[in-house]
Amino acid sequence: MSDLLTDEVGLPTDGSLYPVRSLALRVAADPHPLDLTQSTAISANWEREVTANPALFNGRMILQRQIRYRDGHLEALGHVSNFATFLWWRRQPELAGACHLFGYPVIVSSDGALVAVEMAPHTANPGQVYFAAGSLDLSDVVDGACDIEGNMRREVMEETGLDLDLAHADPVLYASYRSRRLTLARVFTFSETAEALVDRIDAFARDCSEPEISRAVVIRSGDPAAQRYGAAMLPILGWYFQDRG
Repeated sequence: MSDLLTDEVGLPTDGSLYPVRSLALRVAADPHPLDLTQSTAISANWEREVTANPALFNGRMILQRQIRYRDGHLEALGHVSNFATFLWWRRQPELAGACHLFGYPVIVSSDGALVAVEMAPHTANPGQVYFAAGSLDLSDVVDGACDIEGNMRREVMEETGLDLDLAHADPVLYASYRSRRLTLARVFTFSETAEALVDRIDAFARDCSEPEISRAVVIRSGDPAAQRYGAAMLPILGWYFQDRG
């Protein structure tokens, strides 16, 4: 572990990537504490959110209460919550009371480029560029635990039409942590070039009645200012284009 600042999670808070050798992402049966203690504030914020963006949907999702990483083992405890709670939480200055964990499939083309997506205007992150990904939901819970691989397959299929089962999956799963937010990243390499993948993704989006993305984006450098990147992308870019050599 580096000398960088860490918190109780046990990982540096700058997004540096660390291998995950085992994981247990449990889901508790009781409500998330924020849903019990902050319901009034959450409801008021939701009204403001949907006034600004009527397309938002208050779906059920898994919001973590705690995350721990020790010697390659990752444990997390989540609760079934909802999108309104998550939107309220992410507006809090200290991000207190919860953690957000999600899968991050790093899509790589046969010619070595990264392929991400730009989110559509009606989504919660309009115009941001990041890998096709999303929060864990009820369909990702199997026998009381979150299936992070299933989450990645589902999100990529829903947003891009690509099937991760047809890509080569790197055997290493990585944890990238920024204060109160953790991404679980795995590299998936497709046999097609970046341009071919972009054509497939853009055609899929055009055929969707309500596409979640505006377009596919090819990334060939680690320049953090090249696109309007979501924050979780930045450590991945540095790792892929520089640290991996």
